[in-house]
Amino acid sequence: MSWYCDYANGDPLHGPYHDNEYGFPLDDESGLFERLALEINQAGLSWALMLRKREAFFNAFEGYDIDRVHRYDDAERRRLLADSGIIRNRLKVDAVIHNAGVVRTMRDSHGGFAAWLHAHHPMKKSAWVKLFKRTFRFTGGEITGEFLMSIGYLPGAHRPDCPIFPRVREARPAWMAVGETFYLDDSSVT
Repeated sequence: MSWYCDYANGDPLHGPYHDNEYGFPLDDESGLFERLALEINQAGLSWALMLRKREAFFNAFEGYDIDRVHRYDDAERRRLLADSGIIRNRLKVDAVIHNAGVVRTMRDSHGGFAAWLHAHHPMKKSAWVKLFKRTFRFTGGEITGEFLMSIGYLPGAHRPDCPIFPRVREARPAWMAVGETFYLDDSSVT
C-alpha cells in the first residue's frame, strides 16, 4: 500500500494539504462541497493537478457558494467549460452543479451536509459508496473513499508513524469514534 505520507511530507505542493487538511475533520458546508468537487474533478487525473488548480476552481465556482452554484444555468455551464483554469469536462461540471442542489436539500432534511454525514456515521466504505451513488452524481468508490478519508470519516489518510498523525488524532476525526477495527472487515477499505 502506498501512502500519501510517503511523498507528501515536505513536498512544496502536497505538503501543506497533507499537513493541515488531509484526514482532519471538516464540517464547513462550502469546505465539504469544495473537497467533493475537487475529488470529482480529480477522477482520472492527479491530485497534484487539483492542488495547482484549486484556486481557479474556487474562483470559478464562486467560493463554492451552494446557493449560487445550484442555480447555474446553461450560460454558467458554458463559462465553466471555457475556463482553462479548471477541468473542462461536461460530466464533471454538471455533477458539481447537480450536487450543489443535493447539498442544499440536506439543509432541510438534516440541517446541512455535515449533519447528513454525521447522521450516517459510522458506516463501512462499501455502504458509504452505495449511499453516495444514490445521493450524488459522479461519486464512485474511489471518489467517495478519498472524500471521506480526506475529511476524517474513513481511516487511512496518514500512516500511524506519520508526523502529522498525532495532530489528526488530537482533532478526533469521526472514524476514531468507532476505531479502525470497525473498518477492518470491509475489504473495500484500503
